[in-house]
Amino acid sequence: MQKLTAATVFAELQGKEIALIGLGVSHRPVAKLLAQKGMKVTIYDKKSPEELGEAAKELTAMGVAFVTGADYLQKLRGDVIFRTPGMYFNHPRLKELMKAGAAVTSELELFMQCCPCPIIGVTGSDGKTTTTSLIAEMLRQSGKTVHLGGNIGRALFPELETVKPDDMAVVELSSFQLLSMRQSPEIAVVTNVTPNHLDVHKDMDEYVNAKKNVLLHQNAFGRTVLNADNALTAACAADTRGMTYMFSRREKTNGAWCSADGKIYFGDEYIMEESDIRIPGKHNVENYLAAISAVWGDVSKEVIRTVAKEFNGVEHRMEFVRELDGVRWYNDSIATSPSRAMIGTLSLYDFKIVMIAGGADKKVPFDELGKVICDKVKTLVLLAPEKPLEGFKTPAAGKIEAAVRGAENYKDGAPVMLAQSHARDKYYVEYLADENAWLIANEGSGGAASSVWFYYALQNGELALMQGVTSESGAWYMTYDTDYDVSNDTPSDEAACQAIIDSHTERYTALDYTPYTELRQ
Repeated sequence: MQKLTAATVFAELQGKEIALIGLGVSHRPVAKLLAQKGMKVTIYDKKSPEELGEAAKELTAMGVAFVTGADYLQKLRGDVIFRTPGMYFNHPRLKELMKAGAAVTSELELFMQCCPCPIIGVTGSDGKTTTTSLIAEMLRQSGKTVHLGGNIGRALFPELETVKPDDMAVVELSSFQLLSMRQSPEIAVVTNVTPNHLDVHKDMDEYVNAKKNVLLHQNAFGRTVLNADNALTAACAADTRGMTYMFSRREKTNGAWCSADGKIYFGDEYIMEESDIRIPGKHNVENYLAAISAVWGDVSKEVIRTVAKEFNGVEHRMEFVRELDGVRWYNDSIATSPSRAMIGTLSLYDFKIVMIAGGADKKVPFDELGKVICDKVKTLVLLAPEKPLEGFKTPAAGKIEAAVRGAENYKDGAPVMLAQSHARDKYYVEYLADENAWLIANEGSGGAASSVWFYYALQNGELALMQGVTSESGAWYMTYDTDYDVSNDTPSDEAACQAIIDSHTERYTALDYTPYTELRQ
């Protein structure tokens, strides 16, 4: 496909009615750039301009119009429509507008059609962000000017006029972005393909085919990097046109690979030891192998080794947060699939841990994760967001619980699952620095006439019920377990029970989460 120029694109956009769906991170600079060039721009968003805040005020002052409200998509109009990265390309409203003659695109699609420098595109079910970041860092340390963006959270289209032919663009590409792509990067990397985002894609075939778009439009001068250890990814080799490099953590390949004794090679050429990689986890070894295969020939072995020893990881991706009183805290909150949680976080430990899990259900299987949790997790806390994101109303916690209880290695009470509670529950916490312990308060209801107040202590990985109070049909009890069965409790009076409740009230900070059971109902 013949690449356009930035000048050609901006000339063609002049005089057109341009619509941007959503005022997200990627669309703010796009709207600002187009407005500065005197174009007619309208932003369509569910939120009001007041809710959108200062960004909306700034753009309004520049002449950008806003159409907002719950029916914003029905009001959508325009000659050229920029869809938000997370919006499904085959959305019924977009199909209506395309049938009427509108051009539907995205800022990333336009960037890739116009970019004057080589592009390295990275996709996959897991490892995209880390691999993309590693490639960019290796190129920077080699003296290249690097334009990093895409699904990693930065719009590249507004930078188009500053990109030079000898620069490098490194782009993370999600399946949503690739679904409508008709331009492949010069170097395409597929880290792996496993079930993911099946809450959005109509089936697994559509998801796999979207990933393949990263390489289907390459020519004979392109380079493709594939994971030899992942069957769906390795099968993509049948569709490549240029040079194909396979990487592997299990066997020798023509790309980067790791030997049984922990040495990393590219083909026959030794590079470094696996132990040189600073960020932990076997999955990160795979990310390095993918990155090495992408930059081989453009980056020296010395730079590769330096990055391995210095790179601290990506924020929220197995990010080491701190160590407090012998307890290490890792943030893996952007992990997007069960396989990432298994291979990533849980594989790091040869001892049992406390795991907080939840998030949205993306219609992916959790069976294997259940087995690993039973092996690796001592206490499992299942949470779901108080206000789920639009389109993600079903929490994953219920499926995680079912996978754990259904695992062949599950034993009753191992792991302990904290969020086994009724609807209308609320959780509150307090940290006691002197004792290195968390106090966890649970206020909830087992029915219209039943209320409970449970007070736990979590210390050194051990969860214990300190005090409990139950009110059942006007009667009051001291409780010593969490089964909501007052027959096992000690009768008491309201004053004594209220005194316990009052002694804890105002000590705790409310969590911005509720147990998944509340949302499930």
